[in-house]
Amino acid sequence: MENENKNKLTIEDLTTFCKRKGFVFRSSEIYGGVSGFWDFGPLGVELYNNIKADFWKFFVHDKENMTGIDASIISHPKTWEASGHLDVFSDVAVVCKKCKKATKIDKSELEDKSIRCECGGEYDVQGEFKLMFKTSIGALKPEDAYMRPETAQGMFLDFLSVCDTTRLKLPFGIAQVGKCFRNEIAPRDFLFRSREFTIGELEFFTHPENDDCPLLDESHLDLKLRLLDAKTQDEGKDNLVETTIRKMLEEKKMSNWHAYWLAEQLLWFRSLGLLGKIKVREHMKKELSHYSSATFDMDYEYPFGSNEIAGNANRGQYDLTQHAKFSNEKMSIFDEVTKKRVVPSVIEPTFGIDRVFLALLCQGYCFDEKRNNIVLKLPPRLAPVKVAVFPIIKKEAYQKMARDIFNELRKDFNVTYDASGSVGRRYARNDENGTPMCITVDADSTEDNAVTIRWRDNAEQVRVSKENIREIVRKVIVDGEDLFKFGSKVNTRVKD
Repeated sequence: MENENKNKLTIEDLTTFCKRKGFVFRSSEIYGGVSGFWDFGPLGVELYNNIKADFWKFFVHDKENMTGIDASIISHPKTWEASGHLDVFSDVAVVCKKCKKATKIDKSELEDKSIRCECGGEYDVQGEFKLMFKTSIGALKPEDAYMRPETAQGMFLDFLSVCDTTRLKLPFGIAQVGKCFRNEIAPRDFLFRSREFTIGELEFFTHPENDDCPLLDESHLDLKLRLLDAKTQDEGKDNLVETTIRKMLEEKKMSNWHAYWLAEQLLWFRSLGLLGKIKVREHMKKELSHYSSATFDMDYEYPFGSNEIAGNANRGQYDLTQHAKFSNEKMSIFDEVTKKRVVPSVIEPTFGIDRVFLALLCQGYCFDEKRNNIVLKLPPRLAPVKVAVFPIIKKEAYQKMARDIFNELRKDFNVTYDASGSVGRRYARNDENGTPMCITVDADSTEDNAVTIRWRDNAEQVRVSKENIREIVRKVIVDGEDLFKFGSKVNTRVKD
């Protein structure tokens, strides 16, 4: 039972681990902290930046029809009138009469008396609260303004400028990764629901009368997923069905471009190793956002339950039409195919980057009974530190060779040099940090010009020539190749 408990991760365990290892700290902790705000520490900021870079490579650099922007956090106040946020972006706050815990419920649940707290207590409705963070612009004559609750609107505001300054033609997309702010009623579950967070988002613009998607191929159509459809939810059930993108298209659940981008999101999750714990939930008609004709959530199985990590909405022409109305600017562009001006339709894939970060930690965290320490099995390309280099003992010859390797690898990767403590303790430290490869200059290295590389996930070791290390690390970390094809396995060179 003790070992079973060690492997059953709770969000409290993860919060403690993240603080101890320098992944995430409570913001302003010396003053008691601020609810809903977090700081990323030395290891956390590396992982966080790697996730954002991987998102950008997958969704922007690897696509011909994508570009990106970085819009300001504060935009003209009319932005939020046009988008509808000032009118509809709110939550209903409730407090449990039994345990006194504050939380929020959907407005659609207000009349449902069966909605209760997890402790079984009835809710006392406190009222509806706006989620926008209000601020002011200017010192002498301050004007009301708002910190953005999403990144989407900046891409709509810059739509014409992007069209004017690039050679992109319909269909094309704009991506953005950036900070967002929501005055959440009850921040909870560590990074999952915060007041400051990062969203990675795409706005993909298509011709409103042409849904042909030449990029939709067999790799998308045959992609399997677990689906909770709208009909099942309307019937009060929650059973999942295994389906494919092809079948969802046949059932007319979405358009072709919507299907393509939903599949691309799932393919990215597969590349991160997260797809096995993700389900897709189709929004019911009664819960669709005011701008959406079809929306799908992607929910990840966190320790505290299955919750949204990403979404995908068909926004139609709503946003560009609204901004045209409020700004008196024409938001149409000339389409080369039809030779007409059109207001594009929009497909919007969205990711909570903090939630992806949290999911990767949950997925990777495990207690290895044989090693008697935590091993953080992050995807190698995302790991905060890619390689740790050790001299087995503090002798000048070993240290020089280890330093040479360290200096060579740091040209391409974030690597660390560690000569403190036993090799076993150094291995354990790096297991917890998520470092995929540990390179040890051992007793034979100065004679045979070879080193021992230990692989994090199984603690197995391989012997390779020092001259090939940089190329081996590149192929393993960047290209995802198997380390053990580059040398012979050894079990006795360096013991944990």
